[in-house]
This record gives sequence, C-alpha cells and structure tokens, in this order.
Amino acid sequence: MIATLDFHITRTKNSKLAGTDFNKLPFGRVFSDHMLVVEYEDNEWKTPQILPYGKLEIAPSMLAIHYGQSIFEGMKAHRKEDGEIVMFRPELNFQRMNASAVRMCMPTIPEEIFFGGMSKLLQIEADWVPQTSGSSMYLRPVMYASDEVVGMHPSTGYRFVVMCCPSGPYYEKSLRMKVETDYVRAASGGIGAAKTAGNYAASLYPAKLAQDQGFDQIIWTDSQHRKFIEESGTMNLMFKINGKIVTPDVHDTILNGVTRRTLLHLAKHWGYEVEERPLSIDELKTVLENGTMEEFFGVGTAAVIAQMEAIGFNDKVFELKPLEENGFALKAKKYLQDLCKGKIADEFGWLYSVMK
Repeated sequence: MIATLDFHITRTKNSKLAGTDFNKLPFGRVFSDHMLVVEYEDNEWKTPQILPYGKLEIAPSMLAIHYGQSIFEGMKAHRKEDGEIVMFRPELNFQRMNASAVRMCMPTIPEEIFFGGMSKLLQIEADWVPQTSGSSMYLRPVMYASDEVVGMHPSTGYRFVVMCCPSGPYYEKSLRMKVETDYVRAASGGIGAAKTAGNYAASLYPAKLAQDQGFDQIIWTDSQHRKFIEESGTMNLMFKINGKIVTPDVHDTILNGVTRRTLLHLAKHWGYEVEERPLSIDELKTVLENGTMEEFFGVGTAAVIAQMEAIGFNDKVFELKPLEENGFALKAKKYLQDLCKGKIADEFGWLYSVMK
C-alpha cells in the first residue's frame, strides 16, 4: 500500500489547454499546465509540490551542469475508451530509475513520491491526456544534482521533477539505420545501463554524422570488438530470424527497456522461440543476404515499435520490406494499443489505474 502524501498545489491561472490542437501533437514539444517538483535536502525528501509548468531557477555552479549527475525515465499514460487513465507498467520505470540513481551516486526515490506524485499530477492534468488514436501522455521524470558548488563529488541536494507531454507518434516514418563501428555509446563497466543524460550526449555527434549520410538513427556495436549489435540511440532492437525472436542480451552497456521486456513476454506467451544472445554484424549481413531475417524493428516507450526501411554497413545498404500486418511486430503493436485503450483484458496486470 502506497502511503498518502500531502501536496503543496499551486494551480495555473493561465491554462494552455484551450489553445492546444490535440490533432497535431509533435512529440515532446507540447507541455501540460503543471509539473511535479520535489526537493531532496538534509538527507530527506521534502513535501511534493505541484506547480504551474515553467522555468526552474538554477545557479551556474549547479553540480548537475558540471558533472552530469542527472537521470530520467520515459513513461506513458493512456486514456481508455471508458475514460479511465492508466499508466503502462510504471513499476519497471520505478525500479530502473532507482537503479540508475544508485549507479550515479544519487538518493533513491520513495514509492509514495514516484507513484503518488505522478498519480496526483495526472489527476490534475486529466483533461490533457489525449483521446486521439496513436497519441498518449508522455511522462518525463528527471532527477538532477542541485548543490551550488564547483567540486568533483556527489551532490547533497537533488531535485525530482515530472513533466507531462501530450504527444503523437515519436516516429512518423520508417527509418534508415547505420551500423556504427567507429564510435561507441557505452563501454563495459561504465554507465550504459543507467538512463543518465551523459549516455545520450555521447550519441549526438555520431548520430549527426549518420544523418548527414542520409540515415535516421545508429545501430550501436560493442565497445571492445565493434562487431556485436547492441541497441539504437532511442530504442532496443529486435529481429525475427527463421521464425525466432532474437535480441541482444542485456548487460551493462545496454538499457533494459520496458517495451523490450514486454515484447519478449508476449513472444513467449504466443509460442515464439526467443533468443537473447549476442548478434554479430557478420550474422546480420548473412541473414539479410539469404532472406532468413523476416522482421527487424525498434522497441521503446517513445517509439513503441518502429519500422526499419534500410540498414547501412559502410558502403553497402540493404533495403528492407515493410513489416507485415500478420507478423509479430505489428501484432504486438496492435495488442499494446488495444490494451491501453481498454479494448482487451489486462491479462498480465500491466496497467496502473490513476483515475477512473
């Protein structure tokens, strides 16, 4: 049972709701009226505040700016057809955010603040949760070091913030992917399994180089050999090879995605053979050439399931066929859409009710 919290609530006097076009929701660019803010000071979390969405005051000496103590999560809330608002598998985000906090030498977030705070925020922002098909309320919890001092040590103060973005699809089209063998996203023993800001900053320059060459995203390879597939910049990667669902096994350079775990569960439940194992560039080329790779797609909270149009290896580019409606990926995508809309029963208990 999650403890009941007291909140300091300050409601906005200038709602943006009436001026928001819910038929045109670019991902991550529209923000609802309020945000959750909780301070960590003197070794304890203070009273949660729900405030009008806006700028937060920081000092140029704030530790997070200098030394990168910053972690975040990506989550979604959905409005079911009967009006109920639900979050999808938030306990996995809670566990992963606290695992990231431990790795980044930050305090863990109590259940009552994570679940209770987001539930209260979504109740206040209920009218912002989209009803249009393909849209959802994207939630971005973030925690960062707030000490105002320049010194290489963990902060003693932190700020936990949750903002809400009513959003449409992350990717509007299928993607052209480049296999990256020069740069790496993360090295073994590092922070690749933590959802921390620096991991994403490290990917920006290589991604720009790939985009200059006509690609949309990178397929990262391992840091030691540069020959095993890891993940993409925004997604885990999955393949259907000879009828089997294949994905790189999770270790300390690959983020353990919520959507990844969900699709592996569905694959096993539906009777597919699943292999979580190393997948080399050479094997990927072989299955592309001999036609035994039946599906290739990205999976993530923002993207859900992303279709791939092409894979580039140095000077060679393999063009891919669109995913088939009766294939695993699109079947899984439809299942998740129907589940979150309440069209099918929640047989695995994946939905967390915020407001009926």
